[in-house]
Amino acid sequence: MSCLRTVVYLHYSPSSLKSLFSSSIRPAATLSFSYSTSATASMAAAATIEHVVLFKVRDSTDPSKVDAMVSNLRSLASLDVVAHLAAGPVLPRPHRSATGFTHLLHSRYRSKADLAAYSTHPSHAAVVEENVLPVCEDIMAMDWVADLDSPTAAPPGSAMRLTLAKPKEGATAELTATLAQVKLSAPAAVTQVSYGENFSPARAKGYGVGLLAVFRDLEELEAMDAGEKDLVESVKEKVRPLLESFIVVDFEVPPPPAATL
Repeated sequence: MSCLRTVVYLHYSPSSLKSLFSSSIRPAATLSFSYSTSATASMAAAATIEHVVLFKVRDSTDPSKVDAMVSNLRSLASLDVVAHLAAGPVLPRPHRSATGFTHLLHSRYRSKADLAAYSTHPSHAAVVEENVLPVCEDIMAMDWVADLDSPTAAPPGSAMRLTLAKPKEGATAELTATLAQVKLSAPAAVTQVSYGENFSPARAKGYGVGLLAVFRDLEELEAMDAGEKDLVESVKEKVRPLLESFIVVDFEVPPPPAATL
């Protein structure tokens, strides 16, 4: 019954979970994707803080505990500092990454101060200690600043392709310049492109640049893959020489949860 569809192409090795959470993160579960926006999320052309997290839940975890993790993460969307929050399970692709990450979180903030406030908020700390750390064996996170020219929150039903890149030594500036060109030449199906250099290196396992492309829906993303292979390959040819490794994840953003009476 998952609303989220995600594909992980590459997997990174585990590291300390505790240190990751000292800055900010959170997970998801075998439930539907969560979605939240604030009144100011509709502002255009504003500097936005992107925060993405990938999680690997232990195979032996009781499904009820995974569900509880997602449910409690959803509750964090109500914090004033959160402009947008979506968290949900990864759609496994065994032929690409049999031991890859199982869950993903994407959230946005109006400033680094808001992200920091979220990270240290008692509600966030409680979810991490009680619902996340007990069930996760691998976590990585990345943050970057993006200048967005459309609403901060991805519309319900839209699809996202997240790429986390580990540049070769000395190649970060060239990679971000290349991504700026990619943004200008993005196909019509892409409604928003966000990219930037990670400013939280302690939590990113060496991955230094993030790229997020938003599509109107999953069908448009898949149509681009099928119908614009030349464009996709040309982008890969430009960035491959600059990369040591990368992770690519696709997912859908569902409607907000129905209000309860």
